Amino acid sequence: MQGDRIEALNRGLVTLRHELARDALTARRVDIAIVTFNSNVSVVQDFVTIDKFKPPTLVANGRTHMAEGLERALDLVAARKRNYRQAGVAYYRPWVFMITDGTPEGETGAAVAKAAARVRAEEQARHVICFAVGVEDADMERLSQVVVQTPLELAGLDFQGLFVWLSASMQTVSRSQPGEEVALPLMGWIKSVPAFLRKHEHAIRAGTVLAEVLVKFAGVVV
Repeated sequence: MQGDRIEALNRGLVTLRHELARDALTARRVDIAIVTFNSNVSVVQDFVTIDKFKPPTLVANGRTHMAEGLERALDLVAARKRNYRQAGVAYYRPWVFMITDGTPEGETGAAVAKAAARVRAEEQARHVICFAVGVEDADMERLSQVVVQTPLELAGLDFQGLFVWLSASMQTVSRSQPGEEVALPLMGWIKSVPAFLRKHEHAIRAGTVLAEVLVKFAGVVV
């Protein structure tokens, strides 16, 4: 991502930090890490609590090593969970958000298939949930081959809406018990609402959500 896109993303990260820090319980329970994937994959922020999180200024550079980026993110999550288990601390099901305006580039098909298989295995084992967010020119069909959840297309450059929603969702999760089903806010930041979600929108707003809606679109088991 370059130009207006990367600038909007950077502003969104500042919003995320601000929104999460406003709620004392969420600030204590939410950890965040950031991995960038371009021609190089870098951990620009290892896991920290919100009080120690300083939003970085991201810069676009070259190709899109998406598979390697996903693998690195999953490695970070696994290491963080090990630390919690060793300390005897209960934790929620981690979320991975992959945000891109492109498609895997500069990697072999085998590497992309390996990363996609790992994402599927991690999700099936309930170790993590991985969301893909496509920005403007992103290849949504290709993203659907990499992640399990239906890829979501950002409306314009509404990173502010995305990160406000993410913060509100984290606040909801942080007030639940690990393993409990939670209903999340509607995703007002996506370009087009999936047909299944539109069909059950009234039920979601009324709080009478079907389990399938909870798990697939409006909520997760954490």
